[in-house]
Amino acid sequence: MTSPDSFSLAGEHTLLLIDDDIELTDMLKTYLEGAGYNISVANDGESGLAMATASDHIDLILLDVMMPKMDGFDVLKKLRVSHYTPVLMLTARGDDYDRILGLELGADDYLPKPFNHRELLARIKAIFRRLELSTSGRSQQDLVVGGICLSASRQTVEVDKTPVILTGTEFSILQLLMLNAGQLVTKQDISQKVMGRKLMAFDRGIDMHVSNIRKKLSAVCKTDTIRTIRGSGYMLIRAV
Repeated sequence: MTSPDSFSLAGEHTLLLIDDDIELTDMLKTYLEGAGYNISVANDGESGLAMATASDHIDLILLDVMMPKMDGFDVLKKLRVSHYTPVLMLTARGDDYDRILGLELGADDYLPKPFNHRELLARIKAIFRRLELSTSGRSQQDLVVGGICLSASRQTVEVDKTPVILTGTEFSILQLLMLNAGQLVTKQDISQKVMGRKLMAFDRGIDMHVSNIRKKLSAVCKTDTIRTIRGSGYMLIRAV
């Protein structure tokens, strides 16, 4: 997205699956290849990170948390230094800490284990659909609001000509807020239009993504441009 990395938005996609469960990765590889994806597999964090950073042709990473040599959080932290390839974290069911930390470190989405294969496929398709929508139709226009400049065609964000590096999900959320500047955008709208699913009760994913956007913007612009409408959603302030 907003980095030197390029993502193919049409045709076959290449996925990197990083998980130490060999039986699971073999099963998922067969299933996802049957769905039309090219799949590469790494069974530990170190080799997964090496594969992720060595190639510019990986469109999405499926990343487990608990792994030998290097856990998923360390992989993600090191990956985000130079690469903004979309990452779908595979977390332990019911472990909110894993989910929140993954999103704080720059994951685009998470899916608790054990999961249904169809749910995994739906999450993958939603991420790619989000990438396609962000560069097409009405969303193609360049946006300037409150000193923030977002270019959909170049997939870049700048504040006072200073680049702000966002993940794909963060980019799409900011784009939605800018398209509706001065108006309330509910969490339900963000979840459906950006994440591609209904907002679930107690899901803090949207809050974490917005928090990350705020931190990155505030590092350049000292005024908080995103207002929280308690219990409802968010609003991007027009004038700063």
